[in-house]
Amino acid sequence: MNNDPRFQLMTSASQFYQQGWMVGTAGNLSAKLPDQSFWITASGKSKGNLQIDDFVRMNLKGEMIESPNPNNRPSAETSIHQAIYSLFSNANACYHVHSVEANLMTPFIEGDYLPLPPIEMVKGLGIWEENPKVMMPVFKNYLNVPQIAQEITQRFQDQLPDIPALLILEHGVTVWGDSQEKVKNQVEIAEYIFRYILASRQLQ
Repeated sequence: MNNDPRFQLMTSASQFYQQGWMVGTAGNLSAKLPDQSFWITASGKSKGNLQIDDFVRMNLKGEMIESPNPNNRPSAETSIHQAIYSLFSNANACYHVHSVEANLMTPFIEGDYLPLPPIEMVKGLGIWEENPKVMMPVFKNYLNVPQIAQEITQRFQDQLPDIPALLILEHGVTVWGDSQEKVKNQVEIAEYIFRYILASRQLQ
């Protein structure tokens, strides 16, 4: 069995592409290696047809240490993945997707958080309580992506999030966890919750 995490990243990217969450070259996925470096999708690659060479390997200092293709460049959002891996030592994968539903969450945000409905599906984000009050952290979107990463680091150093997920306004959700399989499931749960919020508003 091949233990190269890029193969699972390619599979997840293809599935998210089919869902409409990684259209064109949008979004980025990464997986950490035992030496604390991580593979991340290179900039400008179609997520519906990733190849094994469409990744770069980065260290936690933000330096590229391996590129199978000399033309590859790190994703603009590499700094966000770097921040997550630096903040959470148990994070072994970090997925960021761009869905329409995530970008429609703005009216439901309260301050710097998106309140999540107390539905069964929040268990998929690690919350096992009756009638939970769960808040997803929300961050402003900046053209200078390292500024987003800096704000994530500052806020999470002061207060850990309720769930391993955050939302960037008019941009998309970022999810992390201790395995690629878990993170893939959590992305699907987060996107389900976004759709639920939109559908429940339509019924009011």
